[in-house]
Amino acid sequence: MTELWRGAAPLLLASKSSARRSLLAGAGIPFEAVDAFIDERAIEAPLRAAGAGGAEIARHLARAKALAVGAQPDRLVIGADQTLSLEGQVFAKPPDRAAAAAQLAALSGRTHELHSALCVVRANEVLFEAAPVARLAVRRLSLAFIEAYIAAAGDAVLTSVGAYQIEGLGIHLFEKIEGDHSTILGLPLLPLLTYLREEGRLV
Repeated sequence: MTELWRGAAPLLLASKSSARRSLLAGAGIPFEAVDAFIDERAIEAPLRAAGAGGAEIARHLARAKALAVGAQPDRLVIGADQTLSLEGQVFAKPPDRAAAAAQLAALSGRTHELHSALCVVRANEVLFEAAPVARLAVRRLSLAFIEAYIAAAGDAVLTSVGAYQIEGLGIHLFEKIEGDHSTILGLPLLPLLTYLREEGRLV
């Protein structure tokens, strides 16, 4: 256990995301990662049909993940999810490279929002939620660049909404970024750390 941690047991992270694991590990927070095994598309569908925005969809998904593994009475479970919205349109992960290219073309020369939602659960009770937003301005992308970028990144473009990971080759897409780094990576650490300190889990 890190010297900063005061919890009796590690957190449970309801995610297998390598970016989220790296964020917690880098912050010195002990955790165990477990799969939530939820059908994200099934949860999203009625929300999209009702016209829900990116922030609302992200909050629902984060809560569903946390509750899916949150029955243990003595463990804090962290659920997190992220959506990308562009002028009211909410994007999903591209199913193939052609869809990834189409997403990049749509984002080209425009500013989009990443909504990163966080939910903390214990014994199936929601204890804390937050959903900060980051705004990212994509430079104008030529078709030649999009083709070269997808060839270089490979199937990694299929693992994230917007077809990029900003901590990797995705940084080449942007001309301006507004928002906390951990929010962009999909696990808003600052509100989480504030909550853990208030609960006595951190020094």
